[in-house]
Amino acid sequence: MKNLASVTLFVLAVAGTASADPPAAPPAAPARPAAASGKTYGQAGCGLGAMLIGSKPGFTQVFAATTNGTSASQTFGISSGTSNCDGTGEGAASAKNYIETNREALAKDIARGNGEAVAGLATIAGCADSRAVGAALQRNFKKIFTSAAASTDQVSASVLGVLSTDASLACSAIQG
Repeated sequence: MKNLASVTLFVLAVAGTASADPPAAPPAAPARPAAASGKTYGQAGCGLGAMLIGSKPGFTQVFAATTNGTSASQTFGISSGTSNCDGTGEGAASAKNYIETNREALAKDIARGNGEAVAGLATIAGCADSRAVGAALQRNFKKIFTSAAASTDQVSASVLGVLSTDASLACSAIQG
């Protein structure tokens, strides 16, 4: 019974501090507008989390990102142009942003050779066949993820390198 009371107090203390604003939080990056729609979203990007939380800066973006990740709405939204993701455009810059935002999901999908994150990337990059993209990225997994400490920029550059140098993938949106 004493342990239950201790756990309850701990949970209440953590919940109380999690809901309070941090005393010296660094300024959040400004919300980025989706190109054609005029809609905005915060650091977590577009998706269900952006629709529920919006561009409100600070710790709330963690909840938006969690919502996007657990519902897989961001990948679907980018691929389909829904969930506040319309008008995000195509091209190397969009693909790089997508890779950086979805690094963990991409790592898992690239290891498998398919998945929603790879399909979303293929769509943004204008590739002809997402299955071929998944297979090519899987073949190059060790080149893309050289170590667990590989920077996001290194991972993005490696992925874009694979997509742009393999002519059979026909990734038209990222070609020079």
